[in-house]
This record gives sequence, structure tokens and C-alpha cells, in this order.
Amino acid sequence: MYFDTHTHLDDARFDEDREAVIEKVYQSGVTLAVNIGADMESSHVSADLALQHDFLYAAVGVHPHEVENLTEEDMETLKQLADSKKVVAIGEIGLDYYYDNAPREKQKQWFLRQIELAKELGLPYIVHDRDAHADTMEIIKKSGYFRGVLHCFSGSVQMMQELVSMGFYISFAGPVTFKNGKKAKEVAALVPLDRILIETDSPYLTPEPHRGERNDSSMVRFVCQELAQIRGLSEAEMAQITMENGKRFFGI
Repeated sequence: MYFDTHTHLDDARFDEDREAVIEKVYQSGVTLAVNIGADMESSHVSADLALQHDFLYAAVGVHPHEVENLTEEDMETLKQLADSKKVVAIGEIGLDYYYDNAPREKQKQWFLRQIELAKELGLPYIVHDRDAHADTMEIIKKSGYFRGVLHCFSGSVQMMQELVSMGFYISFAGPVTFKNGKKAKEVAALVPLDRILIETDSPYLTPEPHRGERNDSSMVRFVCQELAQIRGLSEAEMAQITMENGKRFFGI
């Protein structure tokens, strides 16, 4: 029924009850989910989790917070992990100028390099863009490879339209349900229906009405409900649209 296209079930917040959460997620109607790597260790774990659960798939990649000490050997390791039939994307990769946990030049270097890896492997990629819209667009254009999704999209309507024209997908998470999520709602009202994805980014960004609690993939339905309301569709229709879009994007 639902496809959570971006979750972090390997996160330490699930260490005490991970298998119970995964079972709850599946029983809640989430019949597909992609667990996302954020560094080398979580990429290994993500690939392993996907092999252990039929409905789970994986992405492998290094988040901008973690790129300062990346090496070409790490790129070879990601390439090996991507050999698994359950690894369907490179990610999450990108730029984060809000926290600046790694030097910006390093972030840009490894963002481009990981897009190149995705291109080499013929895989889509998942972009993290926080307070770095201009540089994110510049690097994407420089790469010339546009099989991507902007996860938890926080840009403008104009940025969305440019990305969609290039072939990108736009993914929405908990913030589209927030009372102060006006910008996300504006984008959600206009993004083409064949380019919308839904996600939780769990355990982060818990949607209303559970904001403040630990998030998990079962809560993706609240994102789906919000998008359905914005677009004047039923929840079932939006779930079907986003399921088909997710399967097409990831090649599942």
C-alpha cells in the first residue's frame, strides 16, 4: 500500500527494538521501503538489512556530514555493496550548509564524485540539500546525470520546476504536515503527480500528529494523507501514485 522511500531503520534509536519496529512497519501497510546509508558503516548495515527482509531495499552512500575523510577506496567499497540485488540507489549524498559538519569544498567534491559513481553503476541517487540550494543545483548540472530525487525537499516552486524539467523526482517527509510547512505545501500543490515520492526520514522529522515522538516508517501514511488533501485525491489514490512512482524511480 505505502512505499517509504527514505528511512534509517539502522539508526541507533532502533537498537533496542529494531526487529519489532520492522514487523510493525510491514503490518501497518508499508509494503516497500528503502533504508538509506549515511556513512560507510550504515551503508554496510543498510545492505544487510535489505537482504534480511523481503520488503526492504537499500541505498548506499555517504551523507555530507561524513565526507571529510572519504577516500577512493571507500568508493570501491560502495561499488561492491551496490552489487547486491537489493541495493537500488546511491545515497544519501549532497550538501548541508546548516550544520557545516564537513568543509564545504569536501562536501562538493564528494557529492559530485558519488553522483559519478551512481552514473557508472546506472543507479539513481538520493540528494540531501540543506541551505545549499544554489551549489546543489550547480553540482547536479555539472554532473550531467539527472536520475535523482531531492529528499525532504525544502526548495522553492521554481527550483522544483527546474529539477522536474531535468528528470528529477521530489520527495516529501514530515515537514509537509507541519503547520509552518507553508513552503512545502506550496511545492506539493504544483509538483507533477508522476514525480512525487513520500518518505519518513525516520527516526527524524516525525509528522503531525505525532511530532516530538520517535518516527518510523509506519508514519509515512500521515505524509500520504497530507499530500492527498493538498491535491484533492483520496489517500488510496495518493498511496497508489507514490507507490508506482517509487517503483519506477528505483527500478523495483
